Amino acid sequence: LPEHAEEWAEALRPRLRTLTGDLAQIDRHRSGMVTRLQSMVEGAIRTLRSAQRVSRLPDGLGDWSGQEFLRIRFTELDDADLATALGEVVDEAAVGKTADGRDVKRDGLSLLLRGVRAAVPKGFRVDMLKPDSVLRTERQRVSEIRDVFSGGQQLTASIILYCTLAALRANNRGRMRNPHSGVLFLDNPIGRASAGYLLELQRAVASALGVQLVYTTGLFDAGALAEFPLIVRLRNDADLRAGRKYLSVDATMR
Repeated sequence: LPEHAEEWAEALRPRLRTLTGDLAQIDRHRSGMVTRLQSMVEGAIRTLRSAQRVSRLPDGLGDWSGQEFLRIRFTELDDADLATALGEVVDEAAVGKTADGRDVKRDGLSLLLRGVRAAVPKGFRVDMLKPDSVLRTERQRVSEIRDVFSGGQQLTASIILYCTLAALRANNRGRMRNPHSGVLFLDNPIGRASAGYLLELQRAVASALGVQLVYTTGLFDAGALAEFPLIVRLRNDADLRAGRKYLSVDATMR
């Protein structure tokens, strides 16, 4: 071996240079992926903060006026610790398994969600206001609303949450100066939420956030229907010769 050591060392030097260059290139690619993932994770966390901000309720709702319907609390890592945590996420994605042996999904959304979890190791606490007849500023954790809210309150909270997310989407698309966040069709919500204060709350929040609500129902609840500025009564019609069925406007009440 000593006789051939110098010759072999000289022959391996080009290979060493190649491997050193490959490792440096891999490290640059890894650093680039971590930097890109960090940027996306920070953007996702900004979106969560924006969701809380755009959920601010309009005036005229008693104690709820000016309150944020949605409250999202969390503690994120500083930049140095975040880069280290995201480096581990990228490494696990490269290997295809986590440290405890579980398979890792490699699609973009799964990687982003794992990055967000790594950035907020203590997790998130999400609270929302509880809709009640006197609109007290009582908040409940999202994980508890099925046990605490009535059916009408759950539906109202869902509609307000949808309006919040629609307004957030419009904001992200730069459309807040023209506040039209879309239309939401509701399939007989009056069957669950016929109380006047719930309907008033749904419509007030939707109006403030630029969402048009269209309610459909077959029920005739005079008290609930009185909350709406426009009622369009439809009837089923059929053209037997053409074999078609369609809806016709029977009456319009303003």
